Amino acid sequence: MTRVPFDAEAIRTLAAILTETGLTEIEIAEKESRIRVARAPAPVAAYATAPAELAPVAASGGPVQTVPAITDLSQHPGAVLSPMVGVAYLSPEPGTPPYVTIGQTVEAGQTLMLIEAMKTFNQIKAPKSGVVAQILVVSGGPVEYGEVLMVLE
Repeated sequence: MTRVPFDAEAIRTLAAILTETGLTEIEIAEKESRIRVARAPAPVAAYATAPAELAPVAASGGPVQTVPAITDLSQHPGAVLSPMVGVAYLSPEPGTPPYVTIGQTVEAGQTLMLIEAMKTFNQIKAPKSGVVAQILVVSGGPVEYGEVLMVLE
């Protein structure tokens, strides 16, 4: 079996870059060598209270129905998933109001946020009409492919 030489210092440097930037994967290639370092993504803090923690309110004094909490938000019918890896921006420019806020009603096709990937800003649009229940990303923070960005009810 042939041993492949590797540069331990380069791996340590790439791992430090992952930690510094919040990225989950980085790869460098030079001539015929390639180093790829990956780690599991860190959990993302939510801006909104999780559905399981919301207190049910009866509109007419009748019986209150509770909906079971969905533990995997990617399975939620209103989950808006990231179509790419990049950096999320909740407003069009720094210092301007966000595209949407929690509790706001949105229409299908309305811009919810931007994701910058490869120096291109991509509009993330609402897949359906609804009310913004949760925003699960931080403006300027990294997002991964398939990550839940927000939840529409």
